[in-house]
Amino acid sequence: MASLARTILEEHLVHGELVPGQEIGLRVDQALAQDATGTMAMMQFEAFGVERVQVETAVVYVDHNILQIDFKNPDDHRFLQAMAAKYGAWFSRPGNGICHYVHCERFAKPGQTLIGADSHTTQSGSCAMIAIGAGGLDVAVCMAGHPFELPCPKIVGVFLENELVRPWIQAKDVILELLRRRGVRGGRGCIFEFTGPGVETLSYTERGTIANMIAELGATGAVFPADNATRAWLDEQKRSEDYVEMETGGTGDFDDEEHIDLAALVPLVAKPSSPGNVAPVEELVGTPLAQVCIGSSVNSSYEDLAICGGVMRGQRISESLVSATATPGSRQILDQITRSGTYVDLLMAGLRMLEPACGPCVGMGQAPPSGSNSLRTFNRNFLGRSGTPEDQVYLCSPAVAAASMLTGEISDPRELDRPELAERPQARPDVVQKHILEPAPEQEASSIKIPRGPNIFPPPEQKELPDTLVGRVLIVAPDDISTGDLSPDGATVMAYRSNVPAIAEFTFQHRDKGFAKRAHEWGGGFIVAGDNYGQGSSREHAALAPAQLGVRSVIAKSFARIHRRNLIAQGIVPLLFKDEADYDKAELGQTWHIYNLHSIAEGEDELEVEIEGLGKITVTHDFLPREREIVVAGGLIRYLREQQPARA
Repeated sequence: MASLARTILEEHLVHGELVPGQEIGLRVDQALAQDATGTMAMMQFEAFGVERVQVETAVVYVDHNILQIDFKNPDDHRFLQAMAAKYGAWFSRPGNGICHYVHCERFAKPGQTLIGADSHTTQSGSCAMIAIGAGGLDVAVCMAGHPFELPCPKIVGVFLENELVRPWIQAKDVILELLRRRGVRGGRGCIFEFTGPGVETLSYTERGTIANMIAELGATGAVFPADNATRAWLDEQKRSEDYVEMETGGTGDFDDEEHIDLAALVPLVAKPSSPGNVAPVEELVGTPLAQVCIGSSVNSSYEDLAICGGVMRGQRISESLVSATATPGSRQILDQITRSGTYVDLLMAGLRMLEPACGPCVGMGQAPPSGSNSLRTFNRNFLGRSGTPEDQVYLCSPAVAAASMLTGEISDPRELDRPELAERPQARPDVVQKHILEPAPEQEASSIKIPRGPNIFPPPEQKELPDTLVGRVLIVAPDDISTGDLSPDGATVMAYRSNVPAIAEFTFQHRDKGFAKRAHEWGGGFIVAGDNYGQGSSREHAALAPAQLGVRSVIAKSFARIHRRNLIAQGIVPLLFKDEADYDKAELGQTWHIYNLHSIAEGEDELEVEIEGLGKITVTHDFLPREREIVVAGGLIRYLREQQPARA
């Protein structure tokens, strides 16, 4: 019995060898984008001059920028609907659900590959897929018919034994346990394959919780088997024809292993402000709360909301809470909680019932009060992501959230009596499917006009990379800078996702309000950073915005996978300190000279950097062979244009 992840990779391998770290190209079956990433991705796809998407299935979702408080977001939605119809992609309307939830319901297929412009695309790994989050440009490239290129990942086998002690120990505690062990950098360059007898005790949506949050480890993806749980899910979704049995591997089939006894897990909580800052709930009992939020990007399945409904039935949220919210993951889940009575249980308890969308998970409303604690069943708690600067956000399972809503402080659900859960109604897939619009037939597509509102700007032109870069240090950033630090969440900033010059003005807003002004005054420059630079979301605006401000290189101790690739694709050179101690030499305003950059394409691994007044240091890189050429070309679009005559 071989590794399932390796088997799927082999079947989709276009070039390269499956040796960890080596460059590979994969044939892509499915692609997705959402409205926060989709406008740029579709405009970049348009630039290739391809008449229809070149993958089997492409879907554009509207789930992030759903607030329509002025023309900006609805203009984007109208634009995306027309682009999807014209170029052969499905279009999921606003309010239909969160992209990675709806994709699991309507499109995920065992054995296929999915590349999505959303970091939590990994959730479709619950359906035995290789599902990988990527930047919008990489997704556009795949939709135009090119393979997806990445370093071949290591395969980590996660052996699950026994069964969760339900209802108070949940799938969220499995992924929080992995984060407790490995931290937010512990999955870089890895696909986690879940196997062992404990896997069959997990439902499809429980597997989705784990696969969703595998991204918080910095991982490439997660893979579960296609088994009876998968078959039952696809049968209910009226997609029985998509089922193919696929087993995961066993001992000796993996590059690395983890072993988790499900029966030994306890309720876990991630403390502010990192998903990897994990502790047992008993260490945090009594922490006062002003807000509790359930659902949204993860833990918004029927079962997740039903446990909260069962606990809250006939109860009232604590008077110490300013608010409590519930967000179903899709219109189908909203339909189920309505028919089961769970909706009324939560409503009567005092929760604010939100539409199926990302909502508070991306700072789109429901920000917590200042100087207070918020407990959420979400996947990320990076500083300021909630919409409140200096927020204190804790992450937990629905069971912990339910217990805590009753008391107004973090509470251990194991102290509660076992609730009576409402019976789960049969799913009605048409509730979602009828609001996923089919693309126009090819013969009609050419007549579709694309409406472009005044906030929709084409992607910035990429510029040739000089052999020598000279600039000043614009910021010296610490470890674990997130893409939310670079391009903030929230209604105000995210409304400019179609307008790079405007969104660039918010770069590093939470960390250094003077960054954009300084970049303008100094004519661009360099970013110096610590470990894991660019963790979190796949948003390529975290690269586009600095590029707009004239940043041509980031020098760091290490980079998060997706952001590193986005920097390369958008013409910013990610370089590594050869000696990490040289990070301590960097100061704001220093002038740095980086020499012989064109030698990267010729195989050079080390470059000389002169720091005025201090002397020279050496930087290096980890570029794959084609990435060397992309970097020197000045970005992925410039590189592909240069290659076009040769391909013809």
